[in-house]
Amino acid sequence: MKKAAFVAGALLAAATLSSSAAHAQGVRLGIKGGANLSNLSGDLTDEDRFENKVGFHGGLMLNVGLLDDGFLSLQPEVLFSQKGFKYADSQFNIGGNTIKYEGDRTYNYIDVPVLLKINAGGFFVEAGPQYSYLLKVKDDSKTSINGNTAAQRSGTSDLSNVNRNEIGYAAGLGFQSDAGLLLGLRYNGSFTDFGKDGYQDSDVRNARNSVFQLSLGYLIPSK
Repeated sequence: MKKAAFVAGALLAAATLSSSAAHAQGVRLGIKGGANLSNLSGDLTDEDRFENKVGFHGGLMLNVGLLDDGFLSLQPEVLFSQKGFKYADSQFNIGGNTIKYEGDRTYNYIDVPVLLKINAGGFFVEAGPQYSYLLKVKDDSKTSINGNTAAQRSGTSDLSNVNRNEIGYAAGLGFQSDAGLLLGLRYNGSFTDFGKDGYQDSDVRNARNSVFQLSLGYLIPSK
């Protein structure tokens, strides 16, 4: 958590300094929030088991104008974001056994995207790198073999063998009014595998987070 806070503070400070150096049109602080639609991607075992899960995100953003006409800006953000997946309502035949997975997992992250943003007539596109820090994993799932419960999980999971620091990317588009209201759709991907070597759940060890975000936000107009 301290590492995520340090990175977020450094990025926000760098953005403020860059605005002065570039004679920007202004620095605008804002808030945003919305819905996540998340799942896993990458090297998965029995990929059909995993379905999209709905979560939410919310936090602060700082828009730093790089050109006087507002066409180009830099936008770092600090967001709380729920990711994860739910198990499909289906059964799998593995090694002559009928296996059923139920429930879901929620991954709580702090996301720090730093996006280059192009605004043309209110419509914008954005893209850039993203650093994420895993706060906790909430596992509410059950595994049954031939109708008998083999594993029941409820509560937070041990994080000693997972990669809590994640490097990824974000890209999106949307509309932003002159008054500062904005509506955006964004995709978050990851370059970092979820589990380290030795992570017990081999089915998702090499998985990566994949998230679509629909956001509503407000940027305070600059003076």
